[in-house]
Amino acid sequence: MNINRLDSTDSDFQLALDKLLAWESVSDDAVFATVNEILRAVKNRGDSALLEYSQRFDGLSATSVAALEMPAERLQQAYRNIPAVERDALEQAAQRIRAYAEHQKLESWEYTEADGTLLGQQISPLDRVGLYVPGGKAAYPSSVLMNAIPAVVAGVAELIMVVPTPQGIVNEMVLAAAHIAGVNRVFTIGGAQAVAALAYGTATVPAVDKIVGPGNIYVATAKRMVFGTVGIDMIAGPSEILVICDGDTDPDWIAMDLFSQAEHDEDAQAILLSPDSEFLDRVEASIRDLIDKMPRQQIIEQSMSDRGALVKVKDLNDAIDVANYIAPEHLELSVDNAQQRAKSIRHAGAIFLGRYTAEALGDYCAGPNHALPTSRTARFSSPLGVYDFQKRSSLIGCSAQGAAELGKIASTLARGEGLVAHACSAEYRIK
Repeated sequence: MNINRLDSTDSDFQLALDKLLAWESVSDDAVFATVNEILRAVKNRGDSALLEYSQRFDGLSATSVAALEMPAERLQQAYRNIPAVERDALEQAAQRIRAYAEHQKLESWEYTEADGTLLGQQISPLDRVGLYVPGGKAAYPSSVLMNAIPAVVAGVAELIMVVPTPQGIVNEMVLAAAHIAGVNRVFTIGGAQAVAALAYGTATVPAVDKIVGPGNIYVATAKRMVFGTVGIDMIAGPSEILVICDGDTDPDWIAMDLFSQAEHDEDAQAILLSPDSEFLDRVEASIRDLIDKMPRQQIIEQSMSDRGALVKVKDLNDAIDVANYIAPEHLELSVDNAQQRAKSIRHAGAIFLGRYTAEALGDYCAGPNHALPTSRTARFSSPLGVYDFQKRSSLIGCSAQGAAELGKIASTLARGEGLVAHACSAEYRIK
């Protein structure tokens, strides 16, 4: 396995880093054309097209879309039947995610000016949200909890989950997680056709206001294309981890932290920054020693060879600068005084403080959401949270005196823009 080694003091470091970070998320023409056809068919033919695509792509034998809906009793059955240790783990994770989400709720506010004019902001939840969950063999009950619970905490009235079940393969933990999280309806559909159904609605699947949750390139492309008709959470790229370590953490821990993201898929990215070149050597040795024990060895090896790197930096301040440029999805600060160091981080999806905080804890049960910005989008976006399921409406209530004073200002500006009706509307209320 080739392991890339970079040095921030090299003259070509920036060029090498940019090449390493480059990942093209734009769908190719073939994917775009396929998704466009699916979206158009479902929009125009509804259940009929949705059923055809489910039969073609997932090998399902259902004769109606209604037959693809999981009754609530089936979710309860899954919850009861999974092993107690799994049920307890899901419950504990859900409790922590819910507790964290409660702190994120936005509250309405208002204030009244001296003349009696009221100004403020009113917060309200979305009416209906669609949750896409990967299914089949690659199933993620943690994604159900992370995407559904903040919506429920926000007060979303109805949560519609779609999950593909190729060849009828159903993951019981996913269904149990839906029961725990408070999902209202579950349809066993997937792919771009499921996104289309959620966006446009069919006779059976209700249209939603926003679609959240991860999926493959067809799902991501479909979400991008229906944005505007509905809201979406984000277009997520491959998983990423960036570790900053001063050299005093067990190198096996760091190697396994890198593996934890590299094992997602071949495009995942795992990078280590350290000012200690000897420590980088030790981590590389750990990587080579531990890789044979990994069930997903080939995926990790390709990910580490193609997009991973061990980077020598001048010092921890230099590491912080590099980290802010990379703007990683997950950032581990495996250093002393991690909480203080974190104050210098401007761009990261989630920051893991100290040597004992493995990124994997954030993936499952720490509490903060694991739906995070990737591909340097942490420069301008944030983790999924309760606020993504709430809307803000401005409140403006003028008193007679306030209308008279504001009307003069509005009239002047409106006439300056040539919008006479605007000006007259304001002027009518000037005493």
